[in-house]
Formats: sequence, C-alpha cells, structure tokens
Amino acid sequence: MTTTMDVELQVIGSALRAVAEEMGAILIRSAFSANIKERRDCSTAIFAPDGRMIVQAEHIPVHLGAMPEAVAAVMALDPADGEIYILNDPYTGGTHLPDITLVSRTRVGFAVSRAHHADVGGMEPASLPATSRELYQEGMIIPPTLLDERILRLLVANMRNPDERRGDLRAQIAAHRLAEARLDELCEKRSSAQVVSAMDELYAYSERRIRAGLERLPDGVYRGSGVLEPAEGELTIEVAVTVAGDQVEIDFAGTSPQHDGNLNCPLAVTRSACFFVVRCLADPDVPASGGAFAPVAVRAPEPCLVNASPPAAVVAGNTETSSRITDAVFAAFSQATDVPAQGQGTMNNTTFGNRRFTYYETIGGGQGASPHSHGPSGVHVAMSNTLNTPVEALELSYPLRVERYELRPGSGGDGAQRGGDGVLRELRVLEECRLSVLCERRRNRPRGMAGGEPGALGRTRLNGKELPPKATLQLAPGDIVLIETPGGGGWGPAPSSSD
Repeated sequence: MTTTMDVELQVIGSALRAVAEEMGAILIRSAFSANIKERRDCSTAIFAPDGRMIVQAEHIPVHLGAMPEAVAAVMALDPADGEIYILNDPYTGGTHLPDITLVSRTRVGFAVSRAHHADVGGMEPASLPATSRELYQEGMIIPPTLLDERILRLLVANMRNPDERRGDLRAQIAAHRLAEARLDELCEKRSSAQVVSAMDELYAYSERRIRAGLERLPDGVYRGSGVLEPAEGELTIEVAVTVAGDQVEIDFAGTSPQHDGNLNCPLAVTRSACFFVVRCLADPDVPASGGAFAPVAVRAPEPCLVNASPPAAVVAGNTETSSRITDAVFAAFSQATDVPAQGQGTMNNTTFGNRRFTYYETIGGGQGASPHSHGPSGVHVAMSNTLNTPVEALELSYPLRVERYELRPGSGGDGAQRGGDGVLRELRVLEECRLSVLCERRRNRPRGMAGGEPGALGRTRLNGKELPPKATLQLAPGDIVLIETPGGGGWGPAPSSSD
C-alpha cells in the first residue's frame, strides 16, 4: 500500500532531480563556448550535507563518478553557506585540467557542476597536448580555492580566449545560484529535515537496487584486459572482477606502470569507469545517485596507469584510458553475463587553436552490437555522452570549414547483429593554428562478441598523410584534417549466404 511518506519521498526526490537538471540547463544555455552550449560537455549534481551524491543530471559518465572526491576536498576547507569553490586538480578530486569543477554549500548540502573548458592554459591551445609529460604542461592547476572576482580574474588571465573562459565560468556560477534558490524554496515547502531525510532514502534506494542486480550475477572471479596505444609500444590494462553476493571488487593489479606520457588516470577516473559498467549491467535504469556506487570497491597499485601519482600527465587518461577501462571491465563481466561487443573505445579528441581561438570536440563512432540488436552508428560511446558540434555553429564561430561529415559505411563489424558504423569528419583550416589529436583504436580493432567480427580501425590523416594516434602539429591555411572513427564490433557469427 502506498503511504503518505512514500508519496512525499517521490515528490522531494523528483524536486531534487529537477534542480540538478535545471542547473545543467542554465549552464548550457548561458555558456559561451561551443563545447558547452552545443556539445553539452558538462555535468551537474546535488550532494547531501555529509558529501554523498544524491542526484545527478544524466550528463557525462566520466565526470559524475569522480565528483564525490571533489566535494570531499572542498568539505575539508569548511565552506560557508553560499560560498563557491573552484578546482581542477586531478589529484584533488578532478579528472583532467580542462574539466573545471565548482562546489557550493547550500542549505541542505552541496551543489556541484563540472564543465570542460576549451582552454585552461598550458603548452598547446585547447590544453590537450599530445606530447605532455608532466601535469604542469597541460594547463593551470587549480587546487580547491574559494572563488571570488579576484580569483576569477587571475584564472582567466592565464587562459587563452579569456572572454570566452570568463563567460563559461559565469555560466557555471549562475547554475549554482539557481541551485541555492531552488533548494531554499524546497526547504521552505517541505522543511530542511524532511529534505535531508529524503536524501538518505534516495541514496539507500539506489544502493538496494544495485545490490539486487549484483545478486543476480553468479559469484566468481572474472578477468579481462585491454590495450592502449601510446606513441611507442603498448600499455596494458589488467582487471580481476570478484562478484560476491551483493557486492563487487574490481582490482587492476598487473596493469602497466605509470608511464611518461599523458594516458595516466587518477583513481577517481578509474572509479568512474567501473561505476559506469556496474550500473549498466546491474540495473541501468536505477536513479542516478551515489548509492549505486556503494557496493563497488575499486583497487589499483600506486603508481600505475590507472592510479597515477603527481605530477604525472593525465589529459588523455580522462578520455582515452577511461574508455579502455570500460572495455576491459566489460570483458571481465562477459564471463558472467551477456555484454555488448566493444564499441569504438575512443573519444577521437580533436583540437584546433591559436592565440585568437581554441576549439575542442570529441567525435562519435560505432557502438558494439548486442545479442538482440545491431549497434547504433555515429554515437558517443561509454564514458562520453556529448553531442556533436553542428556544422553551422562550428563554421560561424571558428576559422574552420567542414568539408564532409557522414557515416562510414561498412566500418561496423559483421555478425548476426552488426556493429554500428563510425563517422567521417573532414575539416579544412582557414588560418594558421595548432592541431592536437588524442585517439585510440588506430592499431587495435574493437572486438566482436560471440563470434562477431571486429569493427574497423579508426584513421586520422592530414592532407592525405596518416597520423599516429597521438599527434600535435602546426597547420597552415587550406590544410585538411580527416578523422575516420572506428566501428563497433559485431555480435554472433554472421548468417552464411546459403542460409
């Protein structure tokens, strides 16, 4: 029987989710850069007074699982009501430097936003250098710091295109002021005590559902692996997944050591990737809350590729290594339950910039097929959940021309269910600028599942010449960059022609 308490919980829970969603809406609509206002490379969430994530808008998976560590770092500074703190340090609750996080104290906890800014300084425009070896080369490092007008001026003075940076940061600030007002209104209607009580129950509800989903999996130890493509050689991810009743431990012992490049991950990013996989398999429709992460323990040697120590460079770890972690963890779980074939496994990071402008985008590709359906084509896979940049918006704002943008037929792996196709995106630059590309799946194809064929490799070319997976170059007006993204793997053997 439904009780008054059940109804009230649903009402307050819906209100809290609406606050997180409205935060995201105001951030996107107020932002200056295409990366936020068009691609929606941002995330928002509401936290309880004790630092637990209660609700999150359905934004970027790699952002959201790492947010609790950012809140914990700010809580240690004892923020006052209404104060907003800013940070991007990957070793103090951040992911990589372009992802700037704001945390503000509210009447009933904390509001949090994280947005990928198109530049935060560093050795290359757009702050995604392919050749970085230390964190300092990737941009301005911001430990948890009280944000006021003086700090805002200091930060944007060290970033390219400061007017755009200031506009995006003010959009984040506006989202926080909105959250404070909406939570005040909710507390006036329902009381602070009832709102906090509802937060506890929402957290517990998500935890119960994930634990129930894990109990449906057979107990055991399952192993998976993945390969990354640095400038030279290969790096490996090794994972052992132990399912025991209603909990799971994910251990990365045996993974490659921390390396002299930027594919390293802080442990917060590794946790995000693991939480994403568990949620997909245990209960993909569970309300987005930190309770869904409570049954999951993640371990990794320190320092190693997926648990880096400062001052290791990490800019590609957040995008590329996180994508490969999900593939490795899915591969381990495939021994216990059905999982899709591998998707493109990369975000195909592409940046252009000079002193006047900075532009960043990730490019979709093929998703892997599943036992009952073909993989979708031209989508962002796993740890990315962004949109594309519309051609009209790109050409209006930047000295770039889109020559071609289309699906890449036949790039998905064959099978009883076909993998999704990648895309082809060809851009011509109209003024001198720098190019950086950070990609994967240029040497190792996305694997099929249950006898399905692998997806096609991705390719990146400059004026017809193939580039390595990671590259930073100077471009001249008229140069053409072509990105062909990988397809997804197929599921099951393809029917024979005689069938």
